[in-house]
Amino acid sequence: MSSLLGPDLMAPGPQTLSDLVPAMGRALTGLGSAGLGLPDARRYVFLLVDGMGRENLEQSRHLAPTLSDMQMCHDLTCQIPSTTATSLSCVGTGAAPGRHGVAGYTFRAASGLVMNALSWANGDDPEVIQPHPTAFDDLVSAGVTVSSVGPARFERSGLTRASLRGARFVAIHDEEDVDERVAKTLTASRAGDASLTYVYERSLDHVGHGEGWQSAAWRSRLMWVDDLVGALLDALDPGTALVVTADHGMIDVPRDHRVMVEDEAGLLADVDLLAGEPRFRHIYTRRPDEVAQRWQRVLADRARVVVGDEAVDAGLFGPVDESTRPRFGDVLAITRDDWAIMSRATPKELSLVGMHGSLTPREMRIPLLAQVCEG
Repeated sequence: MSSLLGPDLMAPGPQTLSDLVPAMGRALTGLGSAGLGLPDARRYVFLLVDGMGRENLEQSRHLAPTLSDMQMCHDLTCQIPSTTATSLSCVGTGAAPGRHGVAGYTFRAASGLVMNALSWANGDDPEVIQPHPTAFDDLVSAGVTVSSVGPARFERSGLTRASLRGARFVAIHDEEDVDERVAKTLTASRAGDASLTYVYERSLDHVGHGEGWQSAAWRSRLMWVDDLVGALLDALDPGTALVVTADHGMIDVPRDHRVMVEDEAGLLADVDLLAGEPRFRHIYTRRPDEVAQRWQRVLADRARVVVGDEAVDAGLFGPVDESTRPRFGDVLAITRDDWAIMSRATPKELSLVGMHGSLTPREMRIPLLAQVCEG
């Protein structure tokens, strides 16, 4: 796979987000030790901080003393692309993208339209998009109490129903209220004889998109996240293992490193649909070889452009089901360094500062931290 990507882009590591819930599940169901360097426990609280890549965190350790004091358990990466919808689906299903089929932020649905996996605009029925039992379903079937603590508006979202179903949803009504989050997490963690409580925190990613991960606002938000982690460690019952990870990292993209597809001669020729996101584009076309050659010629060293079938054959998305293959691009444009591929057809993306989706180490590597609470 390295020959397909080149030396500056990385494939998923041997352990990824897809392995995390099954690892904790082994300890919870008594089938063995957790693995991934995680402590064995009968109660896990699993906090996923959107956008807190390992390299982003390591360069900001002085702002996050609580996180910095937690044990770094294992080298972990996300899957491809390095984006929230795909990563959360890897968490919830315990499967790679080729299996769960959430191919990115946006991708081609069975209708032929571009669907948004976060808003679910143009989306098919969630159980059609992702029909397999989730890792949460498997734990519930094994007698583990599984809860999902997150913003109330996500309770019936398409992504929750597709990839995170099986968990009892615990709604957070005020995302800024640390006390509400901690109290509801504590109550959920105490349910049943063995429990997994998944907690989703999205604000760091939101600030990074709007202001950049190197901004004062991002640094302030990381300190807030660190305070949340400290509050959880103080409140959770003795013996509960708090596990903290992320879904991807983030890169700030300068204004002069943005390629506008409408302004580059020939880029949109023979392109039926353009999806994905600025750092990782799915390109749908009936002429993949010609389009890939043209895009690579135009983009030069700003991106690695590959034919989709070659990426699938190389295992870039894990084993790909026949039903999910049409969702992945016929051509993939994977940006290098701090470049982005933009389009006026998606104007909301034009305001972004921090971005992700590509395969740089900063986007792919994520922390895996754990600490057993002492009470």
